[in-house]
Amino acid sequence: MEDDILATVRVSAIRRWLGVGVLAAIGGLVIYVALARPPAPQWQGFLLLTGAAALWTAERMRRATAHRIELTRNELRASDGTRIAAVDEIEALDRGLFAFKPSNGFLIRTRAPGGRAWRPGVWWRLGRRIGVGGVTSAPQTKAMSEVLAALLAERA
Repeated sequence: MEDDILATVRVSAIRRWLGVGVLAAIGGLVIYVALARPPAPQWQGFLLLTGAAALWTAERMRRATAHRIELTRNELRASDGTRIAAVDEIEALDRGLFAFKPSNGFLIRTRAPGGRAWRPGVWWRLGRRIGVGGVTSAPQTKAMSEVLAALLAERA
């Protein structure tokens, strides 16, 4: 009962490949520009680094979007076993229009800071703040935030 999955957020194949494809295309284009029409050496280096960073981010997004986010009574976790946050540690949930949150997502504030983590397009953690969303489906993240809000209200 405690480990039953209450809500799940997964990235659809279309959103996943569109996000990865756009990042890879940007990276490839920037590298092409740096090599086809070389500007001053410092700018060429900057363009090559920027293109490589975009390709690296595309690969990170490809790996991150292969997993889903699961909410149980005890924790919010990724399907690869990574614990995002314990429900007991959650202090507040912000779904507001002007909240600093990912697209199609929500923001969680915890009592204690956690380690930095970033899964592009899915979730991130920086100190006490955790953002869930990005290339995820808006109805799924909204449903998860509603269930999480109910768990927090039940706890209070």
